Amino acid sequence: MTIVTILGGPRKKGSTALMLGIMEDHFRQAGHAVDRINITEFDVKCCISCYKCRKSSDEPGCSLKDDAMSIFERMMGADVIVYSTPLYCWSWAAQIKPLIDRHYCLVKDYGSKNHRSFIQNSKSALLMTCGGPLENNAELLVKAYDYLMDYCNIKNPVNLVIPFCASPGSISDEHKDKARQLAQSLMS
Repeated sequence: MTIVTILGGPRKKGSTALMLGIMEDHFRQAGHAVDRINITEFDVKCCISCYKCRKSSDEPGCSLKDDAMSIFERMMGADVIVYSTPLYCWSWAAQIKPLIDRHYCLVKDYGSKNHRSFIQNSKSALLMTCGGPLENNAELLVKAYDYLMDYCNIKNPVNLVIPFCASPGSISDEHKDKARQLAQSLMS
């Protein structure tokens, strides 16, 4: 299997990076290739709603000249895509949000019987860390992720929210086990 992981937050040694690393180690130990994308190392511009991507049905067709298309190409070749983000104001971290918005170009014929996306054959997971609880805090992003995966025609997306972990030191062995379990579920 080829697994693409996206570290969507700014801290390469933060809670989200630590939890994603645990998943990646589990994938590697099972013999799978892992391709991590640290989003802060890429230039991904904000979608400008030009709709030029709608002119092409055989490719994403985005008109912006940045690193998003190279990231999407890596995602399109993946069996599994893991999105990871710390929770920022009930949503995606600012660093990954432009890439999320640009998923618009990956989908063709939404709302019709021909609805398809260039990543629809992948499994997908959201790994989210947050400093507070799930309730009245993180569930909005879980719902937004579910909507995004439905839009991308990905069936049965899964998620793992790690609450109360604002720093790597607050991650428990139980959290680490849950990350390994999530990785295991994506390999079956």
